[in-house]
Amino acid sequence: MKLFSQAERPDLLQRRDELGATWEEFMHHDAVASVCWDRQYEEYPDLQLWLVDDDDRLIAESNAVAIPFGPDELPDDGWDAALGQAFEGRPAKAVSAIAISVGIDHRGEGLSKTMLDAMRKAVAARGLSDLVAPVRPSLKHRYPLARIERYVEWRREDGKLLDPWLRVHEDAGAKLVRVAPESMRISGSIAEWEDWTKLAFPESGTYVVPGALVPVEIDREGDEGVYVEPNVWMHHKV
Repeated sequence: MKLFSQAERPDLLQRRDELGATWEEFMHHDAVASVCWDRQYEEYPDLQLWLVDDDDRLIAESNAVAIPFGPDELPDDGWDAALGQAFEGRPAKAVSAIAISVGIDHRGEGLSKTMLDAMRKAVAARGLSDLVAPVRPSLKHRYPLARIERYVEWRREDGKLLDPWLRVHEDAGAKLVRVAPESMRISGSIAEWEDWTKLAFPESGTYVVPGALVPVEIDREGDEGVYVEPNVWMHHKV
């Protein structure tokens, strides 16, 4: 396998679809991402990383941005705040992870750890010592009714965190700082939510949606569905 930054291999950006559908459809409709996502590749090319195999097939991607706040001032709107504030022109205090996407044919091979390690090195190369991550717990969607504050405390019999993605960060030396209860906010019309999820929402109420970490609130009268996703702030000293 070979690792490249966007600065080194800008051509790989046009090949992101080789990774497959790595996220649920509704996750592509965060308002902040719709404005800021593409700017990562232009303004922070050294923090956008690509992993290819020996045949130059794309198998993983990681995204990160420099942010104007440090690990002692992590906001409730974690993911949205990190991506949204990364382009305001203020001096960087740290780097925030935005996403690690492993191709659907290569999951379970430990590549998320490979990308996390590479991200830490990219942060150090910038002369910064703090990497924070508004982590999306990978198994929380199986427990959508559990409070995130309780979920992050669940551990296996061996003492390690139950959630695999949180566990990868902890095993890499990260400290779980706090929950970001309003990390992402995704809003859409009823028709949009029905299209994104392939579900019907016949009346107003709270709905469990496949892939969502918490329920979606549907307001038929206002023609709006709102999903507010909690993430978990982790801090790596690099």
